[in-house]
Amino acid sequence: MSRSDGSADLSDTEIVVGVTGGIAAYKTCYVASQLVQRGAGVTCVMTRSARRFVTPLTFETLTGRKVLTSLWRSNVSSDPQHIHLAQRADLCIVAPATANIIAKIAHGIADDVLSTVLIALQCPLIVAPAMNSAMWANRVVADNIRRLTEIGHEIVGPATGWQACRTIGPGRMEEPDVIVAAAIDKLAAMPRRARSAD
Repeated sequence: MSRSDGSADLSDTEIVVGVTGGIAAYKTCYVASQLVQRGAGVTCVMTRSARRFVTPLTFETLTGRKVLTSLWRSNVSSDPQHIHLAQRADLCIVAPATANIIAKIAHGIADDVLSTVLIALQCPLIVAPAMNSAMWANRVVADNIRRLTEIGHEIVGPATGWQACRTIGPGRMEEPDVIVAAAIDKLAAMPRRARSAD
């Protein structure tokens, strides 16, 4: 797999993209599109709050796959969708990652479709935080980020800049190209997992 950002071949890789409720969710559309254009199979998992910013139809159009929005609606016969995704994924990206989902990951909380997928993962996880600068500065958030790092998850960002709350500071989701590059590098460093026939 090439590390060149323009020519990286991600074919035969499965990536789960988790989307949570932040204004930066629109940027995740570009992330998903770029991964698909490089050959990856991309499945998006959206929280209820995320669907207030971007519709599942947008991600379904970009990825060519159904978006998972509920634990109670399975697209895979006789197999809970969240377990199926967790077993097949080579990489998972959560972008934007709100303070809420970061806390859930850090403490093993699984109370919705995305957090349940995340707790069942058997692959590397990239987290792209996105929140107000005051929230980012909160000691509890800092502790949760530190815990994710200790577990082995990769934190990408956040960047510093203009925020939706009309302040300037750290907490802005990292730019999509940076997230895509981190995904390419992570996959390039991993041995390709053997797959059973679907």
